[in-house]
Amino acid sequence: MATIMDGKRLADEIKAEVRKNVEGLKRFGIDVGLAIVLVGDNLASKQYFLATLKSCKKVAINAYEYRLPATASANEILNVVYSVNHDERIHGLLILFPLPPRINARRVVNTISPEKDVDGLGSISIGRLAADESTFQIFHDNLKVLNNRGFMPRLSSFLPCTPYGVIRLLEFYGVEIKGKNAVVVGKSLAVGKPLSMMLLAKEATVTVCHRETRDLSFFTRQADILCSATGVKGLIKADMVKEGAVVVDIGINILEDGSIVGDVDFESVGEKASFITPVPGGVGPVTIAMLLENTVKSAQRNEQMKSPFMMT
Repeated sequence: MATIMDGKRLADEIKAEVRKNVEGLKRFGIDVGLAIVLVGDNLASKQYFLATLKSCKKVAINAYEYRLPATASANEILNVVYSVNHDERIHGLLILFPLPPRINARRVVNTISPEKDVDGLGSISIGRLAADESTFQIFHDNLKVLNNRGFMPRLSSFLPCTPYGVIRLLEFYGVEIKGKNAVVVGKSLAVGKPLSMMLLAKEATVTVCHRETRDLSFFTRQADILCSATGVKGLIKADMVKEGAVVVDIGINILEDGSIVGDVDFESVGEKASFITPVPGGVGPVTIAMLLENTVKSAQRNEQMKSPFMMT
C-alpha cells in the first residue's frame, strides 16, 4: 500500500515560516496584503477563495476581497487589476479561474504587475521560468541561505504555485527527482507546462501527455513519477501505473453531492504506487501555502528595494 503524501503537513510547515516572516515585517511597520479576485459563482473557485481567506488569517496576511458578478465586463475586471497594481498596501494579486468565457483570461492575468503576480501565471513569470531565469527558486535550500544573509534576488519572478507545490511535496517526502522518468498528463499553462519545466530543471526525463496522446497508458506505465492534472475523474487506473511509481493527483472534480475527487482511481492505484497524493488534502493545501509564501516574498522584495539594508 502506498504512503499517502499529506499536503497539509507540508502546508502547515510553510505557513509557520510565512507567519514568522510576516511578523518580522510587522516590526518595521509593514503589513503584508494579498488581493483575491472572484468573478462569478464557480463552485471550485468559491471553495478556493474561502480556503485562501482562511489561510491568510492564519498567517496574519491582510486579505483584500474583490467579488464581481459573472456579468462583470472586461473593463470592470481590468480596473480592479489596475487599482491593485498601484495599491501600496497590497503585495500580491490572485485572480481565480475560470473567468467567464467571454473574458480574455490571458489579457487579465498579463495586466497584473509582475511584482504582484504571486500566482506566477503571467507571461513574464512563465517566460522567465522557461528561460531558466527563475528556476533557482526550486532549489529553495540555497535560496534560504541567501535570504538569511540579507540577499533577496530582485529581478526574479514568482513560480506558479501548484506545480511548485508539487515539487516541494515530492522533496518533503524524500522522492528523488534527478534521473527519474517523469510523466505529466495535461499541458495547461497553469500546471502541466510549468510543472514539466520544473521537473526538467530538477533533471528528470520528462514526457508530457495530453488529450491527443495515443495510447496514454503506454507512457504512464513508464513513469517513475506520474503527475496528472486534467480534471477527468478516474482517468488514471491501476493498470496504467507501474509498480512502485510515485503518483501525484492534481486534478479536481466536484461531484453532485459536493464531494471532491481527482484524476486518479485512488484505491486501486494506491495498491501499486509507492507514494500517492489524496484529493482533497494532497497538492491543494500546498498550493495555497505557496501562494502565501510568494506574497510575503513580494513584500520583502518591495521593501528591500526601498530600504536595501532592511533585514527581516
